[in-house]
Amino acid sequence: MIPAAQVTEIRRLFFAEHWRVGTIAAQLGVHPDTVRRALATERFARPSVVRPSVLDPYRAFLQVTLQQYPRLRATRLFEMVRQRGYPGSVGSLRRAVRTLRPAPAATAYLRLNLLMGEQGQVDWGSFGTVTIGRATRRLSAFVLVLSWSRALHALFTVDQSLESFLRGHVAAFQALGGVPRVLLYDNMKSAVLERQGDAVRFHPRLLDLCGHYHCVPRPCAVGAAWEKLQASHCTSSRICDTVCGTGYWRRSR
Repeated sequence: MIPAAQVTEIRRLFFAEHWRVGTIAAQLGVHPDTVRRALATERFARPSVVRPSVLDPYRAFLQVTLQQYPRLRATRLFEMVRQRGYPGSVGSLRRAVRTLRPAPAATAYLRLNLLMGEQGQVDWGSFGTVTIGRATRRLSAFVLVLSWSRALHALFTVDQSLESFLRGHVAAFQALGGVPRVLLYDNMKSAVLERQGDAVRFHPRLLDLCGHYHCVPRPCAVGAAWEKLQASHCTSSRICDTVCGTGYWRRSR
């Protein structure tokens, strides 16, 4: 509330001296809305008026289309509504599409904390090419990472053959001093021969190797390499989370 004397002065300046609202507010050091309330006239009432838009007849069509195809581009929608008689611009349609496009469903990720020796992650890595004599060969690396400690062993090869794949396992087990109970694969051809849904057919040579070392192969879901877990930090860099073939924990120093 402002003093009655100030209300009187505001009304005098506006109606008698014909000052603008902004000028009165600046002169008296008050907010323009305070000046409008002091004038108490319908002239300054500012009801919100929603103006009709040329896009209004097409909003229902846009909403239904975006519900069915949420990733459809605004330019494609513009062509679709223009064929239906839309006379407006693509800019207006873009602004409408931003409000009508359904938000993508958030993906929930569950972080799992594994025990020592529970899981290892296997994959191939590419490192460009290497020259051997007069030949140029592709340089690859077989990589096995222990999920708990993040200890890593890599074996560089000039191919990604099955023999190099199996040899990489054996070299990693020897270097890390043990074998994880579970080996996780990213549906690579060296490991998975065929997959239909949850039904997986592993390469028989890989199954023979896992049977010899008493471990279990498991694949990631298709298109979900993020399932290779970011596990807990190792509390001691001198302890590897591997387990020997008898099933007892093994500490490698």
